Amino acid sequence: MERLLVLVRHGQSEWNLKNLFTGWKDVDLTDKGVAEAISAGKKLKDEGLRFDACYTSALKRAQRTLDLILAELGQNDLPITRDQALNERDYGDLVGLNKDDARKKWGDEQVHVWRRSYDVPPPGGESLKDTAARVLPYFKEHILPRVLGGERILVSAHGNSLRALIMDLEKMSGEEIVKRELGTGVPMIYRLNEDASVAEYRDLKD
Repeated sequence: MERLLVLVRHGQSEWNLKNLFTGWKDVDLTDKGVAEAISAGKKLKDEGLRFDACYTSALKRAQRTLDLILAELGQNDLPITRDQALNERDYGDLVGLNKDDARKKWGDEQVHVWRRSYDVPPPGGESLKDTAARVLPYFKEHILPRVLGGERILVSAHGNSLRALIMDLEKMSGEEIVKRELGTGVPMIYRLNEDASVAEYRDLKD
């Protein structure tokens, strides 16, 4: 039985390009982000991968990435579930701020703690721990059982919502997962054992 789970972080967004904290702000892809999503679809097609169902967040940068991937795969008719449980981490008071400006206001060290610690949230926002607390229950209730049942599932989401999933799949600590960099538009392919442990992992970087 094939227990296939593919995770993709959305292509570059308009606010990624501007170096702004994005969070739940619903911004679109840049031209580069569109190209990254199309490239991801081509790579998955070259691997001969086909899917049974898809999941994405409530934000259009992830939804559009998924649509572009499915177009390359010729699978536009796949059922897609959209849920804000898969949304990016909410950066609270930092949303819309340039990261360099935030460093000037609060200091390099404080901004680094907010961005890269596991359990320290920015003012009015979520830590990665908080993000995992909404992502993982959704994943374990809705997505993982389908993968373990033999369905091939594709998830298009965000850097931090995907970190939460990867932390659980790879049995990583909070300190380990915050160091994991996820490229935009890079498919991450997991094949699972029946106990949900990882049988095989690889990503499709250039």
